[in-house]
Amino acid sequence: MPITLLWAVDVYGRVYSLSTASGRWERADDRLLELKRVTAGKGRSWGIGCDHHVYLNILPSETSIRYREETYENQRWNPVDGFTEMLLPTDRWPWSDVTGMNYQPLHSFQLPSLSWEWEGDWYVDQSCGGEPSQTGGWEYAVDFPANFSPDKKWNSCVRRRRWIRYRRYTAQGTWAKIPLDHPKKPPLPLCDISCGGWEMSDQSGRYPYLWGVSQQGQVWFREGIHPRVPEGSSWEEVEVPKEVAQLSAGPGDLLWAVLWDGNLLVRTGLSLDSPTGTLWKEVDSPQKEVEALHVAVGVSVVWVVTKDYKVNQYSSHSLQSREWQCSGKICITTYVCLQVWFRRGVNSHNPCGSGWISIGGEMMMVDVGLNDQVWAVGEDRGLYFRMGVTQSEPSGNGWIPVSAQWGNSKEIAPPRSLTEASQGSVLSCTDSDSELGDSPKPFIPTSDSFITSLVSDREKTPTPQPSITELPQAEIGEPSAPILPTLETTGQDVPWSNVDLEGAEAARSAQGAGEEDGPVWTWITGGGCDVDASSQISWLSPTGTAAGSLPSVLNSSPLPPALFHVTCQSVWVRKGALRWWRDWKPQRWVDVGVALEQSTNSAGKKDSIFFVYYTQYDERKVCDMTALVPVLRDCHYAFAVYTTQRTRQRWPLVLAAQTEKDMNDWLSLLSDCCCECRGIKGPPSRQAMWSTTSKGDIMVHEPSFSLEAPTHTLACDLMYWRQVPGHLRCVESNSLGLVWGIGWDGTAWVYSGRNGQQPVPGQLHTQTDVRSVHVYENQRWNPMTGYTDKGLPTDRPMWSDESGLKECTKGNTHPPSPQWSWVTEWAVDYNVPGGTDKEGWQYAADFPVTFHGHKTMKDFVRRRRWTRKCKITPRAPWLQVPPIPLSDISVMPCLAQSRMEQVPVWAISDKGDVLCRLGVSPENPAGSSWLHVGTDQPFKSISIGGASQVWAIAKDGAVFYRGSVSPQNPAVYGRSRPSAGECWYHIPSPPRQTLKQLSVGRTSVFAVDENSNLWYRQGLTPSYPQGSAWELISNNVTKVSVGPLDQVWIVAEGVPGFPSETSGAVCHRLGVGPMQPKGQSWDYGIGGGWEHISVRGNSTEAPRPAHPAPAGLPRSPVPPRQQPQANGNIVGV
Repeated sequence: MPITLLWAVDVYGRVYSLSTASGRWERADDRLLELKRVTAGKGRSWGIGCDHHVYLNILPSETSIRYREETYENQRWNPVDGFTEMLLPTDRWPWSDVTGMNYQPLHSFQLPSLSWEWEGDWYVDQSCGGEPSQTGGWEYAVDFPANFSPDKKWNSCVRRRRWIRYRRYTAQGTWAKIPLDHPKKPPLPLCDISCGGWEMSDQSGRYPYLWGVSQQGQVWFREGIHPRVPEGSSWEEVEVPKEVAQLSAGPGDLLWAVLWDGNLLVRTGLSLDSPTGTLWKEVDSPQKEVEALHVAVGVSVVWVVTKDYKVNQYSSHSLQSREWQCSGKICITTYVCLQVWFRRGVNSHNPCGSGWISIGGEMMMVDVGLNDQVWAVGEDRGLYFRMGVTQSEPSGNGWIPVSAQWGNSKEIAPPRSLTEASQGSVLSCTDSDSELGDSPKPFIPTSDSFITSLVSDREKTPTPQPSITELPQAEIGEPSAPILPTLETTGQDVPWSNVDLEGAEAARSAQGAGEEDGPVWTWITGGGCDVDASSQISWLSPTGTAAGSLPSVLNSSPLPPALFHVTCQSVWVRKGALRWWRDWKPQRWVDVGVALEQSTNSAGKKDSIFFVYYTQYDERKVCDMTALVPVLRDCHYAFAVYTTQRTRQRWPLVLAAQTEKDMNDWLSLLSDCCCECRGIKGPPSRQAMWSTTSKGDIMVHEPSFSLEAPTHTLACDLMYWRQVPGHLRCVESNSLGLVWGIGWDGTAWVYSGRNGQQPVPGQLHTQTDVRSVHVYENQRWNPMTGYTDKGLPTDRPMWSDESGLKECTKGNTHPPSPQWSWVTEWAVDYNVPGGTDKEGWQYAADFPVTFHGHKTMKDFVRRRRWTRKCKITPRAPWLQVPPIPLSDISVMPCLAQSRMEQVPVWAISDKGDVLCRLGVSPENPAGSSWLHVGTDQPFKSISIGGASQVWAIAKDGAVFYRGSVSPQNPAVYGRSRPSAGECWYHIPSPPRQTLKQLSVGRTSVFAVDENSNLWYRQGLTPSYPQGSAWELISNNVTKVSVGPLDQVWIVAEGVPGFPSETSGAVCHRLGVGPMQPKGQSWDYGIGGGWEHISVRGNSTEAPRPAHPAPAGLPRSPVPPRQQPQANGNIVGV
């Protein structure tokens, strides 16, 4: 690590440096130098002297700073004298610059300041175009201006040669005064300066820029700073909307300023092409009626110190120190409260940031150095360093003192108390022995601190102001640790930011303080100190604490508990690079930068913001994420980010990573942050809602009381869905913590995190799932060749997907995602709806119409489906339930307080057999064995509801109800008659409709037909559980789930108004209740690829307020019946 310096200034204006290679403060060689402010960059530092001049200090280096002055001697040829200095009136000057526009004789060149010296005299450059020349340095041309060459020709009428003289900078390692501008008007006396910009985001390794603030609140920019011209050339004023008190420039393109009114300004548009920026934007102070006192800027961080006045009252009997004694029983004290703040979300794309985070520690000023490390001057006038500042945790985790040796002794210079420091500090305006009850002396500001005094103390009355420096974060929560009490005996809050020389000299002579007593600091800058959180620096000891280094005498005066105000917050940041899918023309993947920022407040509550940077100055802030869903996009490792607004717009943010590990890391990181912000911990609860996507991902939502509340129901787009490891086609659950699922290959799985407990690593198993990928071969018939792959121009591609809109060949078709792998080769699929011929072809009159499995005279097109299987093997908390493959499953819903020895689980095998699982309980969720329930035809859907109601749908669409089912004997009631048993009762289907799926709740039954219509079964009563008729509720439904509270959720085929969205959206039926079991309207939630939903575990019911009994005649709770659409008699089979 190179040796770098930390600069600091004490209250007497003395400048000191601390090297990273040593542990001792060194005072500047110029003992008469007195500075007010210092700002540092890489290899150089600037300061403001008490004489209002700007000083520059460049660190010594092996390479000296040399600047080449050059001028050109120009001549013209004439027939009498040859080449001479007698030029035409239209020619350039005889001595000029390279352009010939500026007159530059040799005697006009002067040294810019006393820090420069000439290395030699003027001499002629004997080279031409970089090549040695024998012409004495002359270059010839036809005329001015033209292309010059060392060759003299017959038409060469003009010539020139270059004169060179070097000057060298001799003030390296010392503080040199920057000369005043000439002939430009210099700025008014400066009260603050800041350097930065040497690491612009456009290009790194640039020279720094210098900014200044005058005492009248103007902002100035130093022009012409160059590695060969370190002093710059002139000052340029930058217009500001309000008066500025202090500013800070970061190494990149950030610039913040503090206004006289306590608010903040941010300069935008800083770049290499526009170093002064374009616009100012005002940012409010972190808190209302609290003024910003100081700002410090880094590469992507902003720190602010605010000042507020607090009033406390307490009993005087609890005070032991004589400074705190007051008459009466109650003492009212006003004190200054200094607070440190961290700005969230600050970067080149968003220089204004997004919010404030309170940081522990009362500091007078802070400074952000290299690597965004933070230095500070505490209220006790000691120097502090922020521990743990890294790129991932820019706010750090605590303050430690800068404990370096002082003078010729080997003792460590400790941070001082403000009581001791104020005796020789410019902050003190009263005598050191003045007491709280004495009248404070009036403060008379000097010329250099007058403006700051107006800003700092306007409308404030002289009152006692005891201050308490906060504990370091490492010491928070330990009452026995020593505290940094700092009792200020002055009666006035005096400007902290300037050096009052008269007050300092008076205090020095009054107490006889010498330099050997240690410094009383007022300013620090770490812009040139190259350290980071992992640096091993002798004078930065993480084991030491700021409180432990104080003299023990400071702890002898206890302070009122009301004065202690400790806040401890932190910020954590993770940055990376992803690819973003731009879903408008031209649609393509775009490289973007991303950053996840998480903050933790003093109460431990966390908040996260996800930033996406599309271009250099275009940012999108993603807050309130509601789902993170892996998606299938062109074999990329992609995932979709949903928010409340994007769910409403049906426009998720699709991002992709370079590798599967990167995608999983980001998904895990974002999911953890979302759960922490919502207080979600551990695995899914028993009340969780489960769902699956068409890709096979398992999603879970933790319901709240407001989800099913009759009023103020939680909107679906506000629901947060998190992913559970595994891959399934459908999932069913109940309130006892039982969760069953079926894979795409029909394998049954049971969740191993039973009873809502987090599965341990030993409970993570290798889950396998297999699904088929299909492509279609299309052909058209023509009279010459018969069926061929030469179609019409308007036909679909000859190899396509099922819709025919996308070309898909066997060669360019890949598994759904990189997590899948092929397990078979391509083969003709004969199990296609509608049937096939012996070669697997289906026929139709044209594309697209309904295909059939036999050829007719009117069939001019045909197709056949090719299939190939692929497999995925994730590690997930799911146990396989062998050996029968299933197509549907249902777990009996119940209330959370229910107690059941055996939980009924019904299923349908892939062959259509009805099965009942025996031995299922919360302790044994997988059960013991399957019990076959007889049927006379294959089934495709089944559901068990409250009171053991079992409904099922056969493959031909017929509906059946199973009678006399009980939990004690879930399949057949009455073992005394096993041969007869109970039977299935046929329920007529809706007219001209074929049902495909149903769900049974506590007292209601809903079903979905093949035309995506939702039906409700009317007339269900305990004595007549089969109901009386079907009533149409809605269309656009693919799946339905009815919960234990009769709540209704569906997977909609699409969302009205968004025809381009992928099929599958989660919807909630609003207004469902005992008086309105069918509900009233739909609330559309997250969508785009949802396959299945189960609400059967959610028995979270909102508390109902007590209502007085209505007067008058009792009314029937049954609503008026509508005209049924289908009726029928029950037929036993």
